[in-house]
Amino acid sequence: MYGIILAGGSGSRLWPLSRELYPKQLLKINTDKSLLEMTYLRLLNLTDEKNILSITNAKHFSDVKTQLSSISKDPLLLSEPAQKNTAPAISVSVKYLLDKGKDDVILVVPSDHLIKDEKAFKKSVENAKTLAEEGYIVTFGIKPAGAETGYGYIKSSKKNNDFSYKVEEFKEKPDKKTAEKYVKSGKYYWNSGIFMFKASVFMETLKEFAPEIYEITQEFNFTKNNQIEFTKFDKMPSISIDYAVMEKAKNIINVPVDCGWNDLGSWDAIYDINSKDKEGNVKIGAVQTENCKNSLLFSSNRLIAGVGLDDIILVETSDAILACKKDKTQDVKKVFDKLKEIKDETHLVHTTVYRPWGYYTVLNQGEGYLTKMICVSSHGQLSLQSHNFRSEHWVVLSGTARVTLDNKNYILKPGSSIDIPVKVKHSLGNPYKEELKIIEVQKGDKLVEEDIIRYKDIYGRVKA
Repeated sequence: MYGIILAGGSGSRLWPLSRELYPKQLLKINTDKSLLEMTYLRLLNLTDEKNILSITNAKHFSDVKTQLSSISKDPLLLSEPAQKNTAPAISVSVKYLLDKGKDDVILVVPSDHLIKDEKAFKKSVENAKTLAEEGYIVTFGIKPAGAETGYGYIKSSKKNNDFSYKVEEFKEKPDKKTAEKYVKSGKYYWNSGIFMFKASVFMETLKEFAPEIYEITQEFNFTKNNQIEFTKFDKMPSISIDYAVMEKAKNIINVPVDCGWNDLGSWDAIYDINSKDKEGNVKIGAVQTENCKNSLLFSSNRLIAGVGLDDIILVETSDAILACKKDKTQDVKKVFDKLKEIKDETHLVHTTVYRPWGYYTVLNQGEGYLTKMICVSSHGQLSLQSHNFRSEHWVVLSGTARVTLDNKNYILKPGSSIDIPVKVKHSLGNPYKEELKIIEVQKGDKLVEEDIIRYKDIYGRVKA
């Protein structure tokens, strides 16, 4: 069996913790592993790592590779050059496997879901595999725990066998009244977005119901390399697999699964999965409450003090604060979309950005300058790089820095500093046990991350 992990979502409803360049699948939400890492480990219980293919977009490729490399020595990854929703992503992934001679059963899973009961999930997958081998496309329905308006629904009332049902229709995210009607009828399941099928069966179904996607998919040839060419992929329509295939095909079977599933798509979902105090509050980070009930208070950096709150979501990050009623968390996406529309940076990236070598935090910025605190982990190494539009000044705060500047090496102790001129090749490394922290002051007319020209990189970020 093969696994395809869809790792390209934006997680906009979890703003401000989730950002466009660091979405929810990469986050460690009150755990020691990200949702992506947990998804990969879950598939390792079902198949070998050489059979797991992850697909993400170019913006997240480096972060996805870094996280998966902590689990697997050589994770198999495809990079989408443009965001085109799940139907194109799944289609090119299946084409990749077919080009490698793998016409096997494939399990497709999103990278940002929580599954508490791994054994129950594994059992359902094993049952579903027999159906997929018979030529069915299997979807995994979740028994509704309530009238949720943030999920799509699957109507399935006619039994196929002891553990599966025929799919009668897919339903889009309903309003509250309709969701209550669905749940009361007992005929509907939440649509988990998890699918299983044989590769050739999927392609034939795609050819019948989404011929445009099928024809473009056939233009790709993965026999020689793993590159998804932009000029071809950009012709793809942006459409979900539900719209493109699942709602039209006749060979869809629902395998209900009760595995503690949650897509963690909104802040009320984060509230639901976490333990509460005696007043029903979830408190994460530096939080103090007085006379608060049934609320979520999430602190990333500063102390949050809540007084007299009831059914409130309050989330703090270094550059944004979200406050909303708990029953309005689906509308957080509207805030995210407005920030994106007006090009507000808080939709895009955190002030703290994680990299394979450690992280940096933006401390201050203004016209022509930007100040960062850079933390390099033990044995971390920034790429050999240069900049066309900015100079840099580094001051070591703690640890010991090994700096390469214009083919010369320097060892800098705390209090030492060095200037990095425009267009000069340079690198920063920490070959020691102690964490390295420096202050970086950038000066120039164009202070953006895109102004990095990489020449050598131990994390594979230099394209051949």
